[in-house]
Amino acid sequence: MAEFDHLVLGADTLEAGAAYVEQRLGVAPVPGGRHEGFGTHNLLLGLGPGRYLEIIAADPAESGSTPPRLFGLGDPAMRTLLAAGPRLVGWVARTVALDAVAGRLGHKAGEVRGMRRGDLEWRMANPPHEETMEGLVPSLIEWRGGGAAERIPDSGCRLLTLEAEHPAVDALRSALAERGLDPEDEDDRDTLLVLKPGPQPRLVARLRRPDGTEVAFS
Repeated sequence: MAEFDHLVLGADTLEAGAAYVEQRLGVAPVPGGRHEGFGTHNLLLGLGPGRYLEIIAADPAESGSTPPRLFGLGDPAMRTLLAAGPRLVGWVARTVALDAVAGRLGHKAGEVRGMRRGDLEWRMANPPHEETMEGLVPSLIEWRGGGAAERIPDSGCRLLTLEAEHPAVDALRSALAERGLDPEDEDDRDTLLVLKPGPQPRLVARLRRPDGTEVAFS
């Protein structure tokens, strides 16, 4: 089984991402840190127990990185998109059985890689771009000794739904099921994900601000 862990909002710079989030949600994200060797850095916004928003951008301190920058932030096409403004570039689901899931999926899961910042440690598998269905299939994360969400101040914002639209919605449903995610599981009262057929791939997160106003990110 897997479950929602966090949203990923890409930005041209962290400053642009922070300004966008504060303007839309009325609250400011807190510092995260660098992903050394992966070419990115981030800010974080708590969305209540076990959930958060990650604002991520290419780290100018790393002009090149191996492996490629996380979430395709080094791709010219992605840089062009983010230059026009921050946007959702994906999401992450957590699991306690990353090796088993990745072993079953093989190439489709992506390489399992260890990461850490201070005493925060995790392992992550980012699928290759062609397996993400344009950001609708999540990366997988396995936290060691507690996740990041437990350390982030609660912003008062809440994630209401995460809507994934795709012309091949049945193929998307199968890809999620392979990763232990079942949006239609009636026994899972914490289900956030809503699948919809649509003319093109689109990820939409609907959030509630502390003042009760609802805002959509895409």
